[in-house]
Amino acid sequence: MNYIFIFILLLPLKWVRKLFYKKQGRNLVIQTAKIGDFVNITPLLAHLQHSDALLSRTVAPLAQHDDTLLKIWYVEDHKSGLLAKIRLALQLMNRYDNVYLLHPNNLNLFYAACCNASNKQFLSNYRRKWYQRLFYWTADGIVEHSKISLTIESYLKLADRTLTKESYKKHATRPLFKNNGLPNELFCQDHIKIGISISAGNQAKTIPPVIWKKLFDRLQDLPCSYYIFGAPNEIGHLEELYKVTGKSRCFINLIGQLTLETVPYAISQLDFYIASDSGNVYIADALGIPVVLLYGPCGVEEQRPLGDVLLIGPDHIAPSSFIFAAPYQFRHPAEQLYALDQRKLDDIHDFIAARQPERLCQTKPH
Repeated sequence: MNYIFIFILLLPLKWVRKLFYKKQGRNLVIQTAKIGDFVNITPLLAHLQHSDALLSRTVAPLAQHDDTLLKIWYVEDHKSGLLAKIRLALQLMNRYDNVYLLHPNNLNLFYAACCNASNKQFLSNYRRKWYQRLFYWTADGIVEHSKISLTIESYLKLADRTLTKESYKKHATRPLFKNNGLPNELFCQDHIKIGISISAGNQAKTIPPVIWKKLFDRLQDLPCSYYIFGAPNEIGHLEELYKVTGKSRCFINLIGQLTLETVPYAISQLDFYIASDSGNVYIADALGIPVVLLYGPCGVEEQRPLGDVLLIGPDHIAPSSFIFAAPYQFRHPAEQLYALDQRKLDDIHDFIAARQPERLCQTKPH
């Protein structure tokens, strides 16, 4: 609630500065969440064509290669103290005509409410607090988002209530940022290249090694190679995986070898991507790569890949993780949330085999 009091203190200055506000046609998009969430705002960015954005520095490597974005503000650069936050609010105050608030936490609501824009559109969700009412009173329009609303559509409707998920495609970088320094193994054409994420930003969404082993065993009759993506701090998960699966399979370890800006181009060279709810799944989906999503505790009505995707979820377990309410502990163990029975394993096998008929005919299994 501290931001409410600061906003009230700034109101006289906001009203005075509004007398000098001049329209310049600028857009500001506010979304300070992580990689998957950034990819899912790109249809809105494409619709707006040119925007400034307030983002998390986590997504800077992608955002810096997005031709829809002009000036980028990073929220972490203004968190050193109260004065730094107020300075940013004052910089934003008279700069924009259209403000689109996609991630309505208290700080972002404060920044959006301080703006003297002539058109301010705020997302409201199931975590909205009563004391945020003052901030929402400053909005010109509100899009109500529920746990069964598709996030991409909710974001798009901030700009135009008639837009749907079919209106614009997602992108990771635009245009696709290409790098010549990728490992040669990514360009091989003699096997089915499957990217996997063995960990997730929310560690509670990490698929257990025993589940991966079941999957690898079921796919062993296919000529598959597995490209393991991840940040350097995920090497421990790889060691745990090797303890269960061994190192004899066709694994290509990319953990810590790729910068985020090169990840989309690397994923574009793959045939499939398999993971839990992680940023790379949404990058793959944006690139048109078929995805197998083991969604575990997540509510897929709210957010999911929208392209060629096979959704694999738990049996008889209601979702407990949502975009704006994502716990870091779950009542059910990961082995149960991500369990793969024979039917699910067969579905994954058939999903992959059906999309690689020529390679299956020409190449012998490993």
